Amino acid sequence: MAEAKGSAENGQPVVTDVKPPPERLYGRQRGHPLRPRQERLLDETLPRMRFPLERAADPASVFGHKPEQIWFEVGFGGGEHVLAQTNAHPEVGYIASEVFHNGLCSLLSRLVPVGKEATAPVPEMLRLWDDDARQVLNVLPDACLDRLFLMFPDPWPKARHAKRRFVHPQNVALAARVLKPGAVWRVASDDPTYQAWVQEVMAVQDYFEAPEPVLTRPEGWFPTRYEAKAIAAGRQPMYWTFTRR
Repeated sequence: MAEAKGSAENGQPVVTDVKPPPERLYGRQRGHPLRPRQERLLDETLPRMRFPLERAADPASVFGHKPEQIWFEVGFGGGEHVLAQTNAHPEVGYIASEVFHNGLCSLLSRLVPVGKEATAPVPEMLRLWDDDARQVLNVLPDACLDRLFLMFPDPWPKARHAKRRFVHPQNVALAARVLKPGAVWRVASDDPTYQAWVQEVMAVQDYFEAPEPVLTRPEGWFPTRYEAKAIAAGRQPMYWTFTRR
């Protein structure tokens, strides 16, 4: 293991001293009040797509047909990346988590037409989770995932909130447990504090090959609204590809 690096000089905690993650990593789930259509999406469409925890021991069984691979996205935001990946890879079983209701509705509204929230067919190779992603990751079997995505997560920039960052030593171990040898974990961030944090956390772990990030979105990485906002604001995204040893 590499020597631990501290970041106390910039006000951030030392990686090896960061507190354990809390029971949930997020704050509020809802922003502005939801419209009737959004309420129907959450009440009528989401339950038909929710990942069934009771079947987590055999995740391939939750999809419409046996997937060639299983991918997992943590915090999908508005869902653009989920849609792009599932459209490009229909053979993949995709599990996508998002706690914020507006983000969930943004994705669901693209999947079913108005007035058909309870009856329209839903994608058979996509399952959603509307709470902390770790609730699913914790019950999945070892080495069952082929790819993991963390695209522009909430940076939690204050030092006292470092324990809420998904890139955390305990969550790195969790990701390593569920990913197959040779599987990849893609991470992207435009926040300088989070970028430095990812570098430090991944420098002191032995689960993944952790090369330096690149500054241009690699081929096969689809854009998101958060990336577009970052670039428009003059922030430089970084893109990491970590490979499970």
